[in-house]
Amino acid sequence: MNTTTAGKKICVVDDDPFLLDMYNLKFTQGGYLLSCFTDSSKAIEELRAHGGEYAAVLLDLIMPHIDGYGVLQTIREENLCGLHTAIIILSNQGQDTDIARAEQFKIDGYLIKASTLPSEVLTYVEKVVTEKSRAEV
Repeated sequence: MNTTTAGKKICVVDDDPFLLDMYNLKFTQGGYLLSCFTDSSKAIEELRAHGGEYAAVLLDLIMPHIDGYGVLQTIREENLCGLHTAIIILSNQGQDTDIARAEQFKIDGYLIKASTLPSEVLTYVEKVVTEKSRAEV
């Protein structure tokens, strides 16, 4: 367990319940408190109410109803997350155009789910969260 990140809150938005369960287990073992959403609308509601409390938001791009780009746009337009909240895309969309489109929303990281083990996701998120928490605002 990383003592600099232990107890920090992470919001994970993905429409695959199996992946959410897997990430929930891995991040909980790492000392994080996870809020998982398969419905992007519910995730937006949560971020409207508590977005500033999250150390990171992990977001899939391909989602029913409101896709990840729509969630990103809402987060940025409504300023739903704190200044030190890391926004990380966790998607199987790995084309340069997908990455460039997400980067327009000032994301802090981008991972391809299919080629990244849950333990690697945890390590990456810890690194980005630590860097973001130390960044000048």
